[in-house]
Amino acid sequence: MANTLATYLSPSAPDKSASRSSLRLNEPAYQAFWLLRLGFFVLPVVFGIDKFFNWLTFWPKYLWIGFPHLVSISPQHFMYFVGGIEIAAGIGVLLLPRFVAYVIVAWLAGIITNLVIISAAAGHVAYWDIALRDFGLLIGALALARLAAFVHHKTLQPTGKS
Repeated sequence: MANTLATYLSPSAPDKSASRSSLRLNEPAYQAFWLLRLGFFVLPVVFGIDKFFNWLTFWPKYLWIGFPHLVSISPQHFMYFVGGIEIAAGIGVLLLPRFVAYVIVAWLAGIITNLVIISAAAGHVAYWDIALRDFGLLIGALALARLAAFVHHKTLQPTGKS
């Protein structure tokens, strides 16, 4: 007999008389899926918009200067591009979390790489703490991708049987 993740995470057996949608809202795995999905929608969109205005921080200071020089643009213009990608990724994770969550994982890996390059370079401010925080976000995005696959599978097979 195949067990689902919800069976392991659920504190008690679901009530068969309840509707399928209310059962799902009571499942911890489904709640975690929606918390991560909404978080990875709102935050990239907010930070993406801020790349155009620099209200929260001056974003180009977190950018290794080599990246914008590769494409011959200013660091601020590079951050405009970054902001657009982040907005698109946030909207994408809301619409297609099963696939776009992996894009966010790759994006966060790129951000971490950028921060490590800056931190390892002599004479620069170290951003190791931010790189470590972003690694935690990367793990969260990976968890979202896995939960999205589980929720998608469960939606296709509501009984949870394989």
